[in-house]
Amino acid sequence: MKYPKNRNIHRPPHLFFNNTIYFISCRTFKKHHLFNSKDKINIIKNRIDLAVIKYEVKLFAWVILFNHYHLLLEIKHGLNLSKMINFINGGTSYDLNKLENKSGRKIWANYWDYCIRDEKDFWTHFNYIHQNPIKHGLVKNLEELKDYEYCSYQWFLKEKGEEWLSDCFINYPVRDDSF
Repeated sequence: MKYPKNRNIHRPPHLFFNNTIYFISCRTFKKHHLFNSKDKINIIKNRIDLAVIKYEVKLFAWVILFNHYHLLLEIKHGLNLSKMINFINGGTSYDLNKLENKSGRKIWANYWDYCIRDEKDFWTHFNYIHQNPIKHGLVKNLEELKDYEYCSYQWFLKEKGEEWLSDCFINYPVRDDSF
């Protein structure tokens, strides 16, 4: 396990493992709803897309909301995890502040990472990500989730089908106390 060389070590410390699946959670500073339009949300989505390529990441699931995002990914080089998050958050901060003419404004709080332990853990986090727009009231149910653009749910619906997703939700339910 390696820690970043930084006087302000994250508590709890981030763990950096190669070829590991992580659940990432990033929220805005003071939970402000800064990404409240398609143009602003696209800033995050585009930056995530660039990061996937730059840092050799396999992205399994993702969701973007007004004040946070979640990623379920496998990273080849664990030490690149914090660099990747800095790349995403630094770029989105710059672009959003430029768009709104608010130079130097703090956009992001720290990020949280969690190493996935097993298959059940993976699918529970997968479901949590896809149900997040419902949890936060952006859509009312799975039917409305089909139209939520800022989540990988639509891709899985198209590629795997409604029955496959339904089986995932039934076999690996997300409990209120899961996260």
